[in-house]
Amino acid sequence: MSAVPHESQVGLMKNEDTSDPTPKIALVEEAERPLTRRQLVTVSVLCFVNLINYMDRFTLAGILTDLQCYFSIGNDEGGLLQTVFILSYMIFAPLFGYLGDRHSRKIIMSLGVFLWSLTTLIGSFMTGFGWFIFFRAMVGIGEASYSTIAPTIISDMFVKDMRSRMLALFYFAIPVGSGLGYITGSKMREMFGAWQWSLRVTPAMGMLAIIFIIFFMDDPPRGESEGAHLQTTSWGQDIKALCKNASFMLSTVGFTCVAFVAGALAWWGPKFVALGMAAQGNTDVSRENDVAFKFGLITMISGILGVPLGAFIAQKLRPKWDKTDPMVCAIGLLLSAPFLFFASICAEYNTPGTFALIFFGELFLNLNWSVVADILLYVVIPTRRSTAEAFQILISHAFGDAGSPYLIGQVSEIVKESYGSVASKRVESATNATSCGGFPSVSSTNPVVDFRSLQYALFICVFVEVLGGLFFVMNGWFIKNDRDQVQRVIAAGTETSSSGSSNDVEAERGRHSSGSRMPPNFGAHDESEDSLITTTGRRDDNT
Repeated sequence: MSAVPHESQVGLMKNEDTSDPTPKIALVEEAERPLTRRQLVTVSVLCFVNLINYMDRFTLAGILTDLQCYFSIGNDEGGLLQTVFILSYMIFAPLFGYLGDRHSRKIIMSLGVFLWSLTTLIGSFMTGFGWFIFFRAMVGIGEASYSTIAPTIISDMFVKDMRSRMLALFYFAIPVGSGLGYITGSKMREMFGAWQWSLRVTPAMGMLAIIFIIFFMDDPPRGESEGAHLQTTSWGQDIKALCKNASFMLSTVGFTCVAFVAGALAWWGPKFVALGMAAQGNTDVSRENDVAFKFGLITMISGILGVPLGAFIAQKLRPKWDKTDPMVCAIGLLLSAPFLFFASICAEYNTPGTFALIFFGELFLNLNWSVVADILLYVVIPTRRSTAEAFQILISHAFGDAGSPYLIGQVSEIVKESYGSVASKRVESATNATSCGGFPSVSSTNPVVDFRSLQYALFICVFVEVLGGLFFVMNGWFIKNDRDQVQRVIAAGTETSSSGSSNDVEAERGRHSSGSRMPPNFGAHDESEDSLITTTGRRDDNT
């Protein structure tokens, strides 16, 4: 397949030592070049949209019990609210990933933000659970358009450590936005006396974000930061290559475990702490609003510290240890697990101690966000990154936070049935005017039973964290070879652009492939990458 050559070689230099089977790609340090105004504005816009994205996503968690009382639903259907949102989000992510690799990212993002803002606003006026959950699913479609594309724009503007820092800033907005979602949900409900007003904040911010995207954000050429443009291949070839990419697949499975725990904790954490307070004998009916506010603060602070801390540790250790990135993720998960386990135990005895344990559990969990994103961007070639983001979203949400809120809620209901209390619970939650008027009570049954059932269900998260840590350890076995392979493809394309001959590139690629130590199937070089190399001249058959 022919390709259009890219004339710029900024940030990428040819290896002159042909005796080394692995070309040494010398990327110009971004620190030597000051950030341009265009880059600063673009990153700021992306961070703002990501912030309100997660505010919108977790506002419902801050008013979950209000919703359960209003629609007369239990924990299983309460968890289904988030699951339906994530399902639509992950189903449409591959479509937007495909479009994002081939069409205007500004237009796609603007339409997506408009859709999620509009459907969130409409959903706040729904009085039936069926229509409310339908519009919640529509919100997921809109958010899928943004999440698959935004990280690739950062990748196309920065390289190496500067890219890591910008990604840390971008993913910094996730825990901060999530925390603001809890706070917005609880405080707007308190101010206006109705949970519906909690859902009318982010739509207004979304309209402002659309203006920023259209008029101020830049959409750089794909692969600009690496100094080479590669020819896009078919979607089938992209998926085939990604499935053979060991580092991408293992980091995706590991990140799925992160998403599972983050989704379950974000959705059920405030209610679990409030149930623990009820089990201690605290009957203050305003406690849930206070718990949601404090949980939001903890989520924000742990994110403010955890996301940049993970990026900082990775940057410092990366020059000394090839396996740094996946091992930072693994250690973060393995350290988070015991804190969340003891938080689950402590909740019925000591609320301040529970908050402290949750803080450290979330702190270590947040080490993963920017590091996992960085792994994806340097083990996947530029023309496949939006597709890779979409594929990772599909897998991580399908088996992660799409099902974890519903699974935890369902397991808690099953455990509750063993106590013989589920039948009375549904009747009382629908008819108890005291519990659903003003500030809602945590439960209409024995608070100890409610607490214990949710506690047992949340223990699943601890096991999933340990499993995720093991996947990241396995990722460390492949990370160096997969990163070097991407650099060789980019280098070969740039070398061809400067030399005007494809013969040298093919010979060079043959030497590199023969020296690869990768397993023959999983993570091996894929022939579809041959069509990505840029060429500037025709082959001379007489040469």
